[in-house]
Amino acid sequence: MSSDESRADVREASGIADREACFAVRKEVFVVEQQVPEDLEYDEFDAEDASTVHVLAVAPDGTALGTGRLLHGPGAADRTGGDLTVGSLGRLAVTAQARGLGVGAALVAAIERAGAERGLTAVDLHAQTQALGFYERLGYAAYGPEFLDAGIEHRSMRKPLP
Repeated sequence: MSSDESRADVREASGIADREACFAVRKEVFVVEQQVPEDLEYDEFDAEDASTVHVLAVAPDGTALGTGRLLHGPGAADRTGGDLTVGSLGRLAVTAQARGLGVGAALVAAIERAGAERGLTAVDLHAQTQALGFYERLGYAAYGPEFLDAGIEHRSMRKPLP
């Protein structure tokens, strides 16, 4: 990927085409690469809903490079210990060709902005243990023990929002 292609437009997904692009990236990364069963990858929070924000990173040529989502309000309560002021970042995925170009960090920043705009005080996430360093560099702190999710070791993390 050239440096021109590495400049991604990162935005809240809107419309069917954006949502389909988000799901295609997740399928490529989680289902194909990481072999997460497809029935575990998609859930009730993927339906168009006011408590779910999907973000999408797109290259200048229109290629989808990455995605992530923010759950907030009652949809996030199970993941945040019932605290409705905390959002849940999840399903962060960056295509193999876009890794190392800052796309993941830009997606996380967009999710945090979306959370702050909705009055959230912090964002929680369940990080794959191999990604802990990435999230720590972005200001997240791990807490609690490791746990399995879809057969992959994870750890809970949190970051207060300004």
